[in-house]
Amino acid sequence: MQRIAKFEKVSLAQFTYDAQRLFPASSPDAIQKAWEALTLPVRATAGSAGYDFRLPFAVEAAAGQSVIIPSGIRCAMAEGWVLLLFPRSSLGFRHRMRLDNTVGVIDADYHGADNEGHILIRFTADEPLTLPAGSAFAQGVFVPFGICEEDDAKQQRCGGFGSTGR
Repeated sequence: MQRIAKFEKVSLAQFTYDAQRLFPASSPDAIQKAWEALTLPVRATAGSAGYDFRLPFAVEAAAGQSVIIPSGIRCAMAEGWVLLLFPRSSLGFRHRMRLDNTVGVIDADYHGADNEGHILIRFTADEPLTLPAGSAFAQGVFVPFGICEEDDAKQQRCGGFGSTGR
């Protein structure tokens, strides 16, 4: 297998900034403990394609409620690769959980974005969902990609989510 990427934690400052926006009831101590407890995504078995992303906080979501999770993770990838994010299949089947953007696309140049390339994952489920902190809820799969012959993209990314479409 070709090794083409490296997962890292975002800084405590970036995680705190995003966690306070998304989970305002969380205390600074709880946020720091969640950051310290973060684990980098791993594959469950040698034959698994997906790297499991785990919840930094417990989540309770009502049916139809969207929840944005600050994963605390960023990813450096080799050129020519993309990280695709999907819900864990067990959550999709059991709870109809889905990512709000259907498939998360993390480009290799997102690693250097203004928000440190912090991967935020937004999901919705069709029925109430309670997941404890540390639960695997999403999976990332690395996929090679090509470009068309007439491609001449030269713009450099400077922002985070949605910045290249502005």
